[in-house]
Amino acid sequence: MKHSVCIVGGCGHIGLPLGIALSAAGARVTLLDNAESRVRSVAEGRMPFLERGADESLAEVLAAGRLSVTMDPDAVGESESVIVTIGTPVDEFLSPEIRVFDRSMGTILDRMHDGQLLILRSTVFPGVTARLDRRIRERGLRIDVAHCPERIAQGFALEETGSLPQIIGGVTPSATRRASALFALLGARQIEIPPIEAELCKLFCNSYRYINFAIANQFYVIAEKFGADFDRVRMAMTTDYPRMSGFPGAGFAGGPCLLKDTMQLAAFNHNDFVLGQAAMMINEGLPNFLVESAKAQYDLSTATVAILGMAFKGNNDDPRDSLAYKLRKVLTFESRKVLCTDPYIQDPSFVPLDVALDEADVLFLGACHDEYRGLNVRKPVIDVFNFLSRTSAQDVSPRTATAA
Repeated sequence: MKHSVCIVGGCGHIGLPLGIALSAAGARVTLLDNAESRVRSVAEGRMPFLERGADESLAEVLAAGRLSVTMDPDAVGESESVIVTIGTPVDEFLSPEIRVFDRSMGTILDRMHDGQLLILRSTVFPGVTARLDRRIRERGLRIDVAHCPERIAQGFALEETGSLPQIIGGVTPSATRRASALFALLGARQIEIPPIEAELCKLFCNSYRYINFAIANQFYVIAEKFGADFDRVRMAMTTDYPRMSGFPGAGFAGGPCLLKDTMQLAAFNHNDFVLGQAAMMINEGLPNFLVESAKAQYDLSTATVAILGMAFKGNNDDPRDSLAYKLRKVLTFESRKVLCTDPYIQDPSFVPLDVALDEADVLFLGACHDEYRGLNVRKPVIDVFNFLSRTSAQDVSPRTATAA
């Protein structure tokens, strides 16, 4: 085999699709993970989460013998290249936890040797790649280090890994050359820039998206306060008007990246990121606004409410940092009873969809799952996404819709 790769965190949302793609392209890939249930699932050919087309591809590369999975950390030292999907987490104050990253990397470096290539794949605090390279040299190791951020949309990783340009932030020319050669297997175009620019590229991308969602959500709140229909306004703004074609609709901006990366960028700039911090207040405040708006129309204190969809986005099984859970927390204080349902997330506290529809007095849409299209519901629905069809636009207020 021309390339041998060990992916640390290899059974997660970033590592596993990349491992499948590299294996399919001819590399020999070892997935290293400490989650026993995920390791067992992958070894048996079952994806531990939803990813389009991955079930078939996983079975193929396992059968071909190009992909293996292990919990043995010594696997790190047995491959030419090591790809780490451990990013810089943030604490309860939304500040980067560099020490957590350092401890994780320390256990990896203990098992590496001269001549290997080390690629950081997840979001890291700007400057971390160069700092890691210095620490490696202080250990007396000669390892090539690069930051090559992933930019895929969760659920579409296999489709986008080979089609989106791959940013290569090598600390040295050798690291850049080797990382480019590895990702060339996937057929992706490479864009070579310095490591700190590669780190900022990922943070800028996610912060830009997060701020764009906040703009739409702020406009939604303004429209609602004055009794206007935001979605009719948005349709009028964007129809046959190219300069507004990228304007998103309103909705929950959740998930494990957007808020976290926006706050990392703020921390990097010494908390002088007013635009990003304002976006956080708007996006994180949307669940509370929806509940307050519903309270103006319904007596929630005597009502059973249901949240349809708890994943952070539609047709997904990932609950991480989903604003539907924040919505549940607010509704727990404001309503008599809260029911939650989701076709993709296994949670013993959730109820089947038919139970939620039958028992709820008021429904909130939490995630735009395809399973909710065409629902026949004759109860008030709070649908910030404008995902559920309306029976008659003039029969409902801007805040509610009746699913038909």
